[in-house]
Formats: sequence, C-alpha cells, structure tokens
Amino acid sequence: MFGLDRQVYYRSIKRYENSQTKASKVIKLVEDIRVKMPKLGGRKLYFLLKGTLRSLKIGRDKFFDILRANHLLIIPKRSYHITTNSHHRFRKHKNLILDYSINKSNQVWVADITYIGNRKKPSYLSLITDAYSKKIVGYYVADNLNTESSLVALRKALKNNNIEKEPLIHHSDRGLQYCSNEYQRILKKYQLKCSMTQNSDPYENAVAERVNGILKQEFDIDKYDIETSLRRKIVNEAIGIYNELRPHFSNHYLTPNQMHQQKKIKMKTYKNKNQSKR
Repeated sequence: MFGLDRQVYYRSIKRYENSQTKASKVIKLVEDIRVKMPKLGGRKLYFLLKGTLRSLKIGRDKFFDILRANHLLIIPKRSYHITTNSHHRFRKHKNLILDYSINKSNQVWVADITYIGNRKKPSYLSLITDAYSKKIVGYYVADNLNTESSLVALRKALKNNNIEKEPLIHHSDRGLQYCSNEYQRILKKYQLKCSMTQNSDPYENAVAERVNGILKQEFDIDKYDIETSLRRKIVNEAIGIYNELRPHFSNHYLTPNQMHQQKKIKMKTYKNKNQSKR
C-alpha cells in the first residue's frame, strides 16, 4: 500500500471511524439539550455533558473542536431598544446597591422592561429578577408600556416569594413605571427599599440587562411575528426552562432555582465600565 504498513493503515482507519462515531454521539447530545435551550453556549453545554464526555474520553478542547467543525458554536447577537422614559415629574431614588454586598436570595431584586415585539405587533416584557440567584421571580408580557404591566410582574414576585424581615431592595432604572405613585405605593406597602440607577449606563443594572439578553439570544422570545397572547406562552415556557434547567456562569454553573435555594455560595459579580478601566 504505497510503502505504508497494512496494520498502520487499518489502525488509522479505525481511529478515524472511532473519532467520527464519538463526534456523532456528541452532536446528538448537544441537539437533545438544544431542543429546550436552542442557543445554549459551549461552556454551559460542556458543564452539563462533562460526565458523559469524560466517559467518551473527550476533553474541553476536543469538544469545542467538534462544535466548531459542525457549526454548532453560538455567535451572540445584540440589539438595543430604549424602553426607559426618565423625563417625568415623579421622584427619582438613589442607587443603593453600588457598594452593597449581596450574599443571599431575596435580598435585592432588579426590575427592567425589555422590548420583544416588532413595529406591527409590539410587546414588552416586564421582569423582576433576584440579583443573587439570577432567578426570574416575576414577569408579565404586555402590548404597551403602561405602569400596570410592571405592577403585575411585581405582584407576582411578591406572591411567589417569602420575604424575610430584613428589608429587600428593589433596584431599577428611573423609568416612569417604577417612579409612579402606584408602583411606589406597593413598594412601601411591602417595605421594599427603592433603589434606582443614576444615569443611563446599563452597567448600573447589569443583572437585568444580562437576563434580558439570555432570554432573547438563547430562547428567541422576540423572534416571531405573533400576537401578544401567544408570545406570553412562549415567554412562560422559556422562563420555566431558564429557571429550572439552564446553568448560570455567575452561579458557579448552578441553575437559578438551585442557587436561589441555598445561602452558602458567594455570587460572582459583573464588571462595570469603571472596573474594566482600572
């Protein structure tokens, strides 16, 4: 065989076939996970599959090589729509969490509104997220930016969570919805301290911005041209999967629900612009 030893030749063929078989198994494993989490990134896939990959004798680099060769790496796409109207007559509150130490769930909630519709059928998702666990504790999808939509999300968060005697901080931007009398009345009723960003820098509400991005980029909640009622069902399913199944890097790869139910692990923090310049 052109000077090549027969045994060497057949061993090389067998190695290639074994490699292809392993790659096929990895692709199937990834596709099974992405049925529910269609754009879950490589690092989190590797964490979820680490045990199985170890038995296949596939390391991290080889795993990423397989993803890359089969066009399974995810390239993040970012879009930005302004949903904050901070030019209003209502009182704006100080930022209480700039140097605040967060070490357990239900200590700080972050609120935000993100655009998930299109020009013909606009939809807006109001979110309340626990800053420690990254668990979405309250949400609502509406076809407008009325204060009532944000109130529905807040009431859902208050109903579904046991708030301890220690005051809980509610952090948001300075949007009209959060500064309104109705919203502030509910915060006061449940003794939630009100905290707000001091300018339009999204890094002041980094947790909320990150969760918005995950729902849009990984779950495609803003992709379809559909009615608001159907979009609510898509968002409901996506948030259920996000809270229960998706490992979070800032949670040391625990899911939001797992992180929310314990108090021992120290949370990772997001860099802000000032930190990145040091």
